[in-house]
Amino acid sequence: MRYNHKITYYLLTYFAKWLQSRPMYKNRVLAQKISSIFYHYITIRKTEAEQNIFRAFPDKTIQLHTHILKKCYQFFTYNFIHFLAFPFSYYSASISIKNKATLDGAVSQGLGIIIITGHFGAWELVNAWCGYNDYPVVGVVHQQNNPGSDIFFKELRELSGFKHLYRKEPRDKMYKVLKEGKMLGLVSDQDAKSRGVFINFLNQPASTPKGAARFHLKSKAPMVFVTCVEQLPNKYEINFQKVLSRTNDTVKDITQRYSTMLEEIIKQHPEQYFWWHRRWKTKPV
Repeated sequence: MRYNHKITYYLLTYFAKWLQSRPMYKNRVLAQKISSIFYHYITIRKTEAEQNIFRAFPDKTIQLHTHILKKCYQFFTYNFIHFLAFPFSYYSASISIKNKATLDGAVSQGLGIIIITGHFGAWELVNAWCGYNDYPVVGVVHQQNNPGSDIFFKELRELSGFKHLYRKEPRDKMYKVLKEGKMLGLVSDQDAKSRGVFINFLNQPASTPKGAARFHLKSKAPMVFVTCVEQLPNKYEINFQKVLSRTNDTVKDITQRYSTMLEEIIKQHPEQYFWWHRRWKTKPV
């Protein structure tokens, strides 16, 4: 690594250790202060987030849009701090599991599992819970441009037993995960440009990755949609839901089905969705 990449790695490491040494209620207070600074002064992609919330909820008032965005800043600032404080923050959290039988039923088929989620709620807690509870999950993740931060986040996630594959790695490695009976984790709600399939998402056509549907159609591995909602401070619910599959399903059918499941939970907890993504950047021709 270059010198500046090493500095990034060590700064993140020391900051994480400092967070791990503090009670989580103090970290929440810190997150509120940091989120206020970001909301008012560091406005990277703030306009995109405002526009996305308006597009998703055109019938809501401007006051409600503003409220959602402020809460979103607070939620994701704390979410990031909570992640940095692993494993201490994981063990200090109250986590309930809904529909665990759905996950276990998929495991029992022996075909591997395609775990699908979005940039919603505390998705890193799902990875940690699966790892600490001996569910062999391999997540497909974006490789950070800075090798120092990439190594840091990789090491942090792997504390629980979670494993990585990068998006640009050969697809054969991902099919191998399923053939070995493991869980392939996909965060499947970002703009996929011209490579994606257009589905309806929060009232608009959205280019969406085809990967989850293609993996299912080729491998026949069951699909499970998962979310982790923060219900109260430091109290979370992980919910596993079966993604139905029909004989004549197309890639678009499957992608629309789980995208609708994500849409429904976003409508219930809009402040826990990552609105800064340029979700509707690509337009249908």
